[in-house]
Amino acid sequence: MNGYFSNKGELFFDVDLIATDGLVITIDAMLDTGFTDWLAMDIQDIESFGWPFIKEQNKQTAGGETKFELYAGIVLLDGIHKTIPVLGGEEITHVLMGLQWLETRRLVVDKKMNLLTLKKS
Repeated sequence: MNGYFSNKGELFFDVDLIATDGLVITIDAMLDTGFTDWLAMDIQDIESFGWPFIKEQNKQTAGGETKFELYAGIVLLDGIHKTIPVLGGEEITHVLMGLQWLETRRLVVDKKMNLLTLKKS
C-alpha cells in the first residue's frame, strides 16, 4: 500500500473498502499510532457500506472513555477480501487506521525521499 504525507506531515494511505453489495470504494485513511484497533470511521459512513453491527464497545480515548459501535467491515488487501473490526463513532473527521495494520505489514517512512508504504511482511 502506498501512502502520502499531508501538508501537516500526517501519514495517509489509500484503503479499499468493500460494501455489502460488492462495490469497492477507495478512501484516504490516516495512520494514527495512538489508535490500537484496525479502523475507525464516522457511523454514517459505515452505515453507507451496509456492514453488520456487532455490539457497542467502550474505548479509552484522549478525551476519556467513549462509547463506540463495532461493525464487521471488509477491506481488500493484496487482492483478498478481509473482514476486520471497524469502530464507529460520531464526528470522526478522518478515517483512522490503527496499529493492527502493523501486525502483518511493515511500515516504511522516509519523508525526505517522499516514501511512505505499508508492505506485506
